[in-house]
Amino acid sequence: MKNTKIKVGITHGDINGIGYEVIIKSLMDNRIFEICTPIIYGSPKVAAYHRKALNIDNFSLNNIKEAHEAHPKRANIINCVDENVKVELGKSSRSAGTSAFQSLEAAVADLKKGAIDVLITAPINKKNIQSKDFEFPGHTEYLESKLESGKSLMLLLSDKLRVGVVAGHVPIVDVPKKITKEAILEKLEILNTSLLKDFGIQRPKIAVLSLNPHAGDDGLIGMEEKEIINPALDEARKNSIMALGPFPADGFFGSDDYKKFDAILAMYHDQGLAPFKALAFDSGVNFTAGLSGIRTSPAHGTAYSIAGTNVASETSFREALYLAIDIHKNRDCFEEATKNPLKPAESVKNIQ
Repeated sequence: MKNTKIKVGITHGDINGIGYEVIIKSLMDNRIFEICTPIIYGSPKVAAYHRKALNIDNFSLNNIKEAHEAHPKRANIINCVDENVKVELGKSSRSAGTSAFQSLEAAVADLKKGAIDVLITAPINKKNIQSKDFEFPGHTEYLESKLESGKSLMLLLSDKLRVGVVAGHVPIVDVPKKITKEAILEKLEILNTSLLKDFGIQRPKIAVLSLNPHAGDDGLIGMEEKEIINPALDEARKNSIMALGPFPADGFFGSDDYKKFDAILAMYHDQGLAPFKALAFDSGVNFTAGLSGIRTSPAHGTAYSIAGTNVASETSFREALYLAIDIHKNRDCFEEATKNPLKPAESVKNIQ
């Protein structure tokens, strides 16, 4: 019987962290197989090590060599790392970084050729994965390079809010140089398109945060709002993007104003992600908007401190899996509506 369900590729991330724990716990729910066919890019040997460390007996993986061999009612795994790789729970190691890259490289290759439909990435250690083949700050920049689909946007989501950032994985000292009118417009265009295509939201409303405290206090605490952000918002609105602001970040989140918007564009990483993770750490999902392929990940890291202790929550990973499937369906609906403009597309569940 041909498998027509969405094929979900899963990278195992850093093998010394909680990647396998959250993957296994998520796939232990057999209802997953009703909506997708999961394929882990990793190591059966490493998976067995984690399963034993977690004292999980009622779970097994179907070993395959190619994605087209995946069993539609099983959790599948493709071995793509050195069989002799050593697991050292809670530690950063060069071999863990190498195996994380090998998993990612194999999964992205299959995503590019259509062997899998969506990609879920387990957390990596951004330091130990660095090599001549991976000279990027993180997953987002690597995928942007490999999928060759133009610029992307790191978008954090939960059932409460969506937050993107203009300056992502850059040192804080370099943030002001990254905040330009062109950069803000670029991210707004990606975000607006994603809200339409990936989330089925008509006429999305976007809040844009200021760079300086109190939105610069009319130039008293910085001129970026007057000279850069406001002109960018004016041009965005001329391009039919409903972007409002700039709003001071502290009051914006403190007063619950974020609930009035479909998404928020922060100026830099911690300005947007600190309040996001305070509000939705366990259930948050990272989505790389703007790519030709669909990639999500849990919003947490490797969590070395609890690796192998069986206390990690799989909620964020499971939500990442569900979100990737929803976005895949929404894109299909959007494409159908584009081809048949008189036939309204039925949007999949939206985050309100």
